[in-house]
Amino acid sequence: MTIQAAEFDPEVPVDTYEPRETPKVASPWKNTLIAVLGEFFGTFIFLWTAFVIAQIANQDPTVKEVGTGSVPPQLIMISFGFGFGVMVGVFMFFRVSGGNLNPCVTLSLVLAGAIPPLRGLCMAVSQMIAGMAAAGAASAMTPGPIAFTNGLSNCSRSRGVFLEAFATCILCLTVLLLAVEKHRATFMAPFVIGIALFLGHLICVFYTGAGLNPARTFGPCIAARSFPDYHWIYWVGPILGSVMAFAIWKLFKFLNYETCNPGQDADS
Repeated sequence: MTIQAAEFDPEVPVDTYEPRETPKVASPWKNTLIAVLGEFFGTFIFLWTAFVIAQIANQDPTVKEVGTGSVPPQLIMISFGFGFGVMVGVFMFFRVSGGNLNPCVTLSLVLAGAIPPLRGLCMAVSQMIAGMAAAGAASAMTPGPIAFTNGLSNCSRSRGVFLEAFATCILCLTVLLLAVEKHRATFMAPFVIGIALFLGHLICVFYTGAGLNPARTFGPCIAARSFPDYHWIYWVGPILGSVMAFAIWKLFKFLNYETCNPGQDADS
């Protein structure tokens, strides 16, 4: 234990001085381990919850599977499952690891300088492993074949890429503007992140099954032992969206956006 000497003040009796402990600083490796564990458990809870809800939504034999033309009630149920699932996961682990729960969100934060690159890589690997574990657990706990994989429906591959990219961009930009940028609305970030993912699923479920997250897409493919030949769109689209979100955020930072609408965080 390191003891820091107190400054001498002739006005204060000598016997009133007490040594002060130097604040403990955790090692970078320990912090990386904490972030990796936080992302694993947060991503697992989020995706396991969402996968089970999607499996339930697809149990009715009169409706089609996700990504093959979902009907509105099914679409809304799945969207709520993913939106509320990520909201809970972010709330639980926001103070532990940041609650990224998505390699593309982590990529945006690495590009923005909010996360060191090596830690971001470790977190992304942890998220991918959690996605596989969540898919395996959801498959083992629910009857019938896996019904929460992604698939194209009524949509070309090029359209699928851009749908995935734009929806992921909205999600990542929400994180950058509400969680990375610290202001009086930051405490609402988990709510709005959940709403952003909910909207992304309302847009994409019918056409692509709504990946928006490589861990969400890759895990079910591993559990189902099946990869469609267009699986690449669920990587290219979200990664493109992540970079787009960073570019938009960086543009506003370059322009010093705070000067445009000052006083938003004022008490009055």
